[in-house]
Amino acid sequence: MRILIISTPMGPLGRGLGGGVELTLLAILKALKGRGHHLGLVAATESELDANLVDQLWLESGAPQPSWQHQSPEAPIQIPADSLLGNFWQRAFIEQDRFDLLLNLGYDWLPLWLTPFCRKPLFHLVSMGSVGKAMGQMISATATSFPNQVAFHTASQAADFQLPNEPFLLANGFDFNLYEFQSNPKPLLGWAGRVAPEKGLEDAAQVACQWGWPLAIWGLQEDPQYAATVEASVPAGTLQWRGFLATAEFQSQLGECAAFLNTPKWNEAFGNVVVEAMACGVPVLAYRRGGPAELIDAEISGLLVEPDCIDSLVKALPQALCLDRLRCRQKAAERFSLEAFGLRLENWLMQPNI
Repeated sequence: MRILIISTPMGPLGRGLGGGVELTLLAILKALKGRGHHLGLVAATESELDANLVDQLWLESGAPQPSWQHQSPEAPIQIPADSLLGNFWQRAFIEQDRFDLLLNLGYDWLPLWLTPFCRKPLFHLVSMGSVGKAMGQMISATATSFPNQVAFHTASQAADFQLPNEPFLLANGFDFNLYEFQSNPKPLLGWAGRVAPEKGLEDAAQVACQWGWPLAIWGLQEDPQYAATVEASVPAGTLQWRGFLATAEFQSQLGECAAFLNTPKWNEAFGNVVVEAMACGVPVLAYRRGGPAELIDAEISGLLVEPDCIDSLVKALPQALCLDRLRCRQKAAERFSLEAFGLRLENWLMQPNI
């Protein structure tokens, strides 16, 4: 197939601005390229990307799109002047006849609304749960009118929306060759993600404080004031702020952790960092909430506990530390390899369009 992929309009790739969507995009490119498909990509100028992964590339400039995560449920649709989102879709409509189909990775109202007006089938991989009424309604409406052209990462995420049929669930894919297995961890706990209130970093900080080990933190600080509040809640030296890192350096440091904590306060759609930890052999201790609860094989790759209960995390930590790290990695590779992901993508994109 000839597939035109439209990236996240949050900004250039490679800086962490698009969150987990950036990792998903990379997995899609690798998985589909490996299966022999011709790929085009529309992305922001100054994006960092391996040119060998795409056959055609269009780089557009413009104002980044405001994030839906930090808006109220009743917030209206916002599109800034000279928007990256608008420029992306102007380019997509100009180039669409070169391709068999279009694949949208942005969590935005405009591409969903454009679905019936596109000359080629327009597919949407939804990256979050319902965080706004306007988006929720549009996702449900598009899935009703075009049931084969909307897919989700996990069942927990899809349950946020009113859908006419069983949803297509794609999970995600990872190149396990990029993640080094580390069998001898340090007395160190890990946490990764956007540093913002919905990610629940404060709970992980308390676990580290009670256990007496430092907590390494990777990710873009979207909310510096929140980060400062978390820092002030535990003794000095408890938290190690390591910033947003490219995969090679991130996985190298991540693999040193004895356990990885995942503590979201919202319905996480998937949880890329959960699989990345398991790929390094690091068992994951997480709340039984959202996507991460579907990724962890209990007592093999990690443990799940009652949401928002710090005491449960602390009590379960000794068991998590005893899990077989090699078996943890092997189980994750069975479920989330690029090969398995590519097959799921093909099965979705090759469905008859209604």
